[in-house]
This record gives sequence, C-alpha cells and structure tokens, in this order.
Amino acid sequence: MHRLFGSNKKKEKPTLTGAITTADLRVGSMDGKIKALDVELAKYRDQMKAMRDGPAKNAVKARAMRVLKQKKMYEGQRDQMQQHVFNMEQASFATDNLRDTIVTVEAMQLANKELKNQYKKVNIDKIEDLQDEMADLLEQANDVQETLGRTYGLPDDLDEADLDAELEALGDELLMEDEEETPSYLQENAPEPEFPETNELTDPTKKQEVKLDEYGLPEAPMKTT
Repeated sequence: MHRLFGSNKKKEKPTLTGAITTADLRVGSMDGKIKALDVELAKYRDQMKAMRDGPAKNAVKARAMRVLKQKKMYEGQRDQMQQHVFNMEQASFATDNLRDTIVTVEAMQLANKELKNQYKKVNIDKIEDLQDEMADLLEQANDVQETLGRTYGLPDDLDEADLDAELEALGDELLMEDEEETPSYLQENAPEPEFPETNELTDPTKKQEVKLDEYGLPEAPMKTT
C-alpha cells in the first residue's frame, strides 16, 4: 500500500546536533583510513630499503606514491570536515544562546505583566490612610492607659524639702525601733552599769573588827527569829 499511495510519515527536519554527530562519525572514519594507509606506506618503505634499484623497486615506489596520494586526499577531506564541525558547533552555540535569551525575555515579560496586575490591586492612598488610622488608634490606647493609671486623693503640693524631712524622720523612727528591740547591753552607746560600793564586810583591804567575849573568843553572831 505504501508503494502505491506513499507514506504519510513526515520527514524529520535536520538539526545542527544531528549534523555535528554525522560529521564526527565521518571524521573518525577518515582517521581510520589514514592510519591504514600509514601502515601500508611503512610496509613499502621497508621493502624499498631491502631492494636494489630497478623495475621491481620502481613498481613498489609507484604503489607507495598512489597510497600517499590517497592519504593526502583523506587528510584534506578530514581537515575540511573538522572545519565544518567547528562551524556547526559555533552556530549551535549561538542558537542555544539566542534560545536562552528568548526564554529569559519571555519570563521577564510575564513577570512584568504579573507585577502590573498586582500593583493594580494596591492603592497607595488607602495604605497611607491605614497608617494614619493605626497611629491614631495607638495614641488613643496610650491615652486610655494613662487615664487608667491615675491616682486619686494624693497631695500634689509636696516638694523636695518635704521629702527630705520625711526621710529624716523616718530614719529616726527606725533607729528608735532598733534600740527598743535591741537589749541594752548590746547597744553601742549603752551606759556602763553602776555597781554599789562595797561595805566594810566585803572589802578585803579593810580589817574587820571582831567582838570578843569574856573568854577572849570571838562572839558568835546572834540569830534573829
């Protein structure tokens, strides 16, 4: 059926990547042929070294000349193909850069359009009004806190002199309370205790007078009932 009516399959378009791959394969094939010709030339060289001048050596030389011409032809084609590959790689690089540039520009255009749509939803005047309203609300909140923090029934006519007098009196009161709570013998400025003067009976420096009885013995103290 395909022979009668043909095929509907579309032919793929050539690309730089495919062309570069094909050219690299051809360069590799030519390198292989050139190496084979080098081997053949080396064989003819060895043969001519062992041969004397004459028709046989001339025949070998003619074959070597033909092989050398083929090698030069392949080398020229290889160099030309390598130049083609280089040019196609440069074109591919430029194409890729251009494609990337187009994608970047499209992305920037899309972002620009999106920003414009978003900014349409933003009203700078409303934002400023909102900021002013927030400032007013915060100021009202501070006023409410100050009002709630007021004190009532406290005198307002006190000055620093009154404060100094109050602190001094408070210090005296605290000192008196400490003295009352502290025993007298532990106080720093407590007076020394006064002891009664010793009488004659307890003073060892004075001689005691002892009454004697009629026998010359000391009288016993009389007991009181």
